[in-house]
Amino acid sequence: MKRIETRLWKNGAKRAASFTFDDGRYEDYRLVELFNKYSLKGTFHLNNPGFLTSCGYKEAPIVDPKDYRELYEGHEVSCHLYHHPFCKWTPSAALLEEVCSNKRSLEERVGYPVRGMSYPYGNENDRIISVMRAAGMEYSRTAVNTYDFFLPEDFMRWDPTCHWSEAEGLLEKFFSPMNYDFMRLIYVWGHSYEFTSEEKWDQMESLCRAVSGRDDVWYATSIEIVDYVNAVNGLRFSTDCSMVYNPAVIPVWLEADREVFVAEPGKVTKL
Repeated sequence: MKRIETRLWKNGAKRAASFTFDDGRYEDYRLVELFNKYSLKGTFHLNNPGFLTSCGYKEAPIVDPKDYRELYEGHEVSCHLYHHPFCKWTPSAALLEEVCSNKRSLEERVGYPVRGMSYPYGNENDRIISVMRAAGMEYSRTAVNTYDFFLPEDFMRWDPTCHWSEAEGLLEKFFSPMNYDFMRLIYVWGHSYEFTSEEKWDQMESLCRAVSGRDDVWYATSIEIVDYVNAVNGLRFSTDCSMVYNPAVIPVWLEADREVFVAEPGKVTKL
C-alpha cells in the first residue's frame, strides 16, 4: 500500500496565505488596491452600510455600497452582521435576523451567495454558532490570535494567526523548512481604518511585499480555504489506496509515496 498524504494546497503548494478585514471602512479602497498590486487575496466582512451613522459614527466614512461588486472583485465579501451587535447579549431570534438581513443585503450587491462571516467583537459561543449555521454560514473568524499556522478544528471557530501588525515577524517561521510539513496557513486579520498614518500603510505594504510572489504559497480567500479543505476531506480512496475518487467540483493535490498527484473533480485517479 502506498503512503498517502493530503497535505498540499492548490497547485501543490505547502503553504497558504489569506487576509481578512472587518467593517468596510473607506480605507478598504486603498487596501484592495494594495492587495491587487501584490496579487494577494482578501476577505472583507461588511455590515449594513447605515449602521455606523445610526450609532453616531458620522465621522467614519465607509465604502459606498454601489462599489462593492467592482471594488471587491477577485476577493470575497462576507458577513459581519447587520448592526455589528454584541452577539452574546443578542437574543437568538434577533441574531438570525441580523445575519439573514446582512447576508441578503450583501448578496444583492455582489451577485453571489455569501457563505461566511466574522464575529463582531469576536463574540461567539455554542448558541451563537448554532444560529449562524442555521442561516447558512460555513465559517466565522474570531479575534483570538493563535500565532501558529494550523487549520481550525471547526471553521465556525476560526482563530486567526495574528493581527496584521504582528504578521511580518512570523514570516521567517512560516517560510522555514520543517522536519514534517503540513498544510500551513497564515491567516491575518485587522481593520483598514487602523492605517492611520503613512508609516502604517508602509508597514502593511512591507508585509504584502514579503508574503507575495512565491510559488510555494497559495493566496486565497477564506471561502476558498474552506472549500479546498472540504474537498480534501471528501476524497474517497480504494481499500489499497491505489485509487482516489474526487466528488468535489475543484481539483485536489495530494502525495502518494512522495509523488504529487492531482485528483481531478468528478474523476477517479490512479495513484
